[in-house]
Formats: sequence, structure tokens, C-alpha cells
Amino acid sequence: MADSTIDVEEIEAVTEVLRSRWLTAGSVTRAFEREFAAALGAADAVAVSSGTAALHLAVLALGIGPGDEVIVPSLSFVASAAVTALSGATPVFADAVSPDDLTVDPGDVRRLLTARTRAIVAMHFGGHPAHLDELAAIAREHGAALIEDAAHAPVVRTDAGALGTVGDIGCFSFYSSKNMTTGEGGMVVARDPGVLDRIRSLRSHALSTSTWDRTRGGVAGYDVDGLGLNYRPTEISSALGRVQLGRLPEDRVRRRELVAEYREALAAEPRVGLPFAERTGDSAHHLMAVLLPPGVPRDQVRAHLRAAGVQTSVHYPPTHRFSHYLRAFDSARRALPVTEDVAPRLLSLPLHSRMSGADAVLAADALVTAVHRSGEERA
Repeated sequence: MADSTIDVEEIEAVTEVLRSRWLTAGSVTRAFEREFAAALGAADAVAVSSGTAALHLAVLALGIGPGDEVIVPSLSFVASAAVTALSGATPVFADAVSPDDLTVDPGDVRRLLTARTRAIVAMHFGGHPAHLDELAAIAREHGAALIEDAAHAPVVRTDAGALGTVGDIGCFSFYSSKNMTTGEGGMVVARDPGVLDRIRSLRSHALSTSTWDRTRGGVAGYDVDGLGLNYRPTEISSALGRVQLGRLPEDRVRRRELVAEYREALAAEPRVGLPFAERTGDSAHHLMAVLLPPGVPRDQVRAHLRAAGVQTSVHYPPTHRFSHYLRAFDSARRALPVTEDVAPRLLSLPLHSRMSGADAVLAADALVTAVHRSGEERA
């Protein structure tokens, strides 16, 4: 499904850190933060241990807690709902726009607003921008924060700015399957410097000084002026991140080429839907998501593809249908018609920069064959 590019540069960067014998967050991490912020056009950034940590710190920094609500997309990874619930607040699930646009629907978000709404999460599905202009306007009118879940979309440009910098807080993931990876890791940016300072403090137990400062700068002791967590990255992950950030433009070009190959090859089966195919503008092209025809069993299609040597995945099972959210929040009480229509038909095909165009054509042809066979078997 995904294959990270780890080469000599990454190995040398990690080796240099190991030779330094300083492994927890220090000067390499600070350099990574500054370089990532500069790539986004942001003033600064805070590196963390995962994308989920980034989202959790965003919720904590905004003071969201019991009695509050956060509107989140159901068609997303569970993390945004989980960190909301862990804070004591209630995740409120919003629908997607359409089968052609799997990002969160601003119209549905507006319908879900209440006096308890403290934040809205906009997830850039597969690296394609959510409708930020509308969502930002809704958040601003309501006095709520806009959190961008940009886990799929590092350094993607829009007319309004780089994704992650348009809302109040932007959260990124560098998990092993992402376009740029540190194995595990993440980054946070924020429009308000005070909010970013709070996130930096919360990342490390709300200590008044870091271990690096105390060891290298001669600072004696520390105070703790709040409740924090250990969401620090390592120097090893930051060293990887600096090299990976430099690879990102080349990766973006290759992914765009592969998506074009896929779309051309899949024109042979018009019943297979291609979300975002009509989108213009920048995209990270993190996922090659397709929609199977209604009534064609996804498990059978995946089995045929597996037999043909093509690995697949599903992005995503709808969060509002997971057992915990059904029990804890009665999350199925409100229908999400678009999400419930597309979720059983979504399938992600292999997409990474180490693929060849022939690989994409092979996977597309195998999908067309699998759809036909599965349809025949069902009949």
C-alpha cells in the first residue's frame, strides 16, 4: 500500500544523531520545527510524537472539556473523535460532501452548531483540501476554533495559504505510511503564538524549562504550572523528518503522475468512482481512493486483488459506527447519508513514489477484472 523512501541521507542523518549521544528532543528537533514552519510559511511549529498527539494537544490548548462539543468528520481516522472524548467533550459527527468530495460538508457542520460547539475539525481527506473558506467563516461567526487535521497533507498550497495554517491550529502526522515519515511523529502549527507556546509546554509535562535547556544552557531546576504530557519526539525522528521534508517536492510530483496513470487506466470501468477527479489545485495525493459500484462486495474485490498481488486498504470505516461511539454517544441516532453510502464502497489502491507507471496500470487493470468477477459471482 505505502512504501517510504528511506535512503543513504536518512541513514546518515540518524547516524549523526546517534554519534551525538543526545537522543531526546534537542537541537535537531528545533531545526526540524523551524524548517517545517518555513515550508508552510508559518512563524513556528512544535514537533510531537504522533499525529494523534498533535490533535490531543490542540484540544487541550483550547481548553476544551466536559460540556463542550467538537464537530468532527465521521469519514476519517478515529483520532479526532478519540482526543475529543478523552478531553471529556462530546464528538459530534458530520457528513461528507458527496461521493466525489469526501471532505467534511460545511452545510452539515452549520446544521450541527450549538451553544456548546467549541471547535470544528476539518480533515483534508487523502491530501485534498477541505472547504476551508466556508469552514473558517462558520467557525469565526460562531466563535469556535477551526482545527485542521492535515495528516494527509504536508505542505499543500491553497489560495488561502498552506494547509494547516488557514485554521486556528494545524495538525500533521509523520506515521510510516505518510508522504513524509519519521516512523512515528507529528507537528503542530497555530495562528496564535500564545496557543503554540501552550502546546509546546503541554508537550513536555508543562515544565518551565526543557531537559535540553537545563543540560546545555546551565538552567537550574524547573517549575510546573499546569498539567501536561510526554508527547516529545526524538532527535532520531526529527533527523529523519528534516531529510524527508526535502524529499517532499519530488514525492509530490511522482504521486501526481501516478494518480493520472490510475485515472486513465480506470476509465475502462466507468462504474468505479474516482473521488476528487475533477478537483484542480494542489493536493498531496496521499491516497488513491476509489468507489466500488453499489452492490459489488468489497471483500470479494479485495480477495481477487490480493490473489493478483495487489494490496489494498480501506480509508475509512466511519467513526460514528464504531462500538464505543455507539455506546458512549449514541452516535447512530443521526443519519449521515453520504458517509453511509460511500463507506462500504471505498477502497484504497497502492500509491507511493517508489511505484512505476506500470505498477499503477497493473493495479488498475486488476481492479477492473476484480469488479467484473465479483459482480458475476454475486449474480
